[in-house]
Amino acid sequence: MHPQDIDRLEKAVTLLEFPSWTARVTDLIGMPLEWAVKKLPDTANRLISGATTKAIRKALDIAVATLEPRRRGAPRKRFHKGAVALSGAIGGFFGLGGLAIELPASTTIMLRSIADIAKSQGEDISKLDTQLNCMSVFALGSKRRGSDDAAETGYFAVRTVLAKLISETSGFIAERGLVEEGAPIIVRFIIRIASRFEVVISEKAAAQAVPVIGAVSGAAINYLFMDHFQSIATGHFTVRALERQYGSEAVQAEYARIKARINVS
Repeated sequence: MHPQDIDRLEKAVTLLEFPSWTARVTDLIGMPLEWAVKKLPDTANRLISGATTKAIRKALDIAVATLEPRRRGAPRKRFHKGAVALSGAIGGFFGLGGLAIELPASTTIMLRSIADIAKSQGEDISKLDTQLNCMSVFALGSKRRGSDDAAETGYFAVRTVLAKLISETSGFIAERGLVEEGAPIIVRFIIRIASRFEVVISEKAAAQAVPVIGAVSGAAINYLFMDHFQSIATGHFTVRALERQYGSEAVQAEYARIKARINVS
């Protein structure tokens, strides 16, 4: 690989394997995020689960039907961060009760930003596979609840699990469209993405529910939320761009070497 592309891959490895979401939110709210999650009321988990599934279902509709392939230029990261911060301010004002309204809006804005980043890395956003890979960023940027096992959280491990599901879902939608949203393959795709995304949503909701956080910090949390998934999207679509140039095996081997070196240092 060209030295410049190795540098690009090293940045992608750092973004994908060493995300800073938890530490940054912990610094903002002044307490461990795990503690804040445990303090959520029992009813909150049901609300979060329902809101997350609804948000992913809506995002899938948007990904397939309305992502705009014609816009060109650099990804509008600041614009999307501003928009999602505004929705976070509204959600923070209403507390947990506003999550069901705020989350689908925030997720939609994030999907637009992810698609922007995909296009900037040479992806054809009109392709169904690319659209579903944009959706997969919500899972790639989330760790499975209660798991510290690198085999379950590493980028390629999660991506491999998602790849088969993306292929099956893409084939089904290409043949039948989204008219059968209750079809098992569509449901499996939504549940797989939502089950991982829900972990981050729980952390976001817990941080916003901390007393004295309010609307202002709700906006700040959403800003960090967007920044996190923009970073994951940048890493993911950088890896895909390099794979198109050098092949999957070569990129994965170099990725493993870089990850091992960073872990040692």
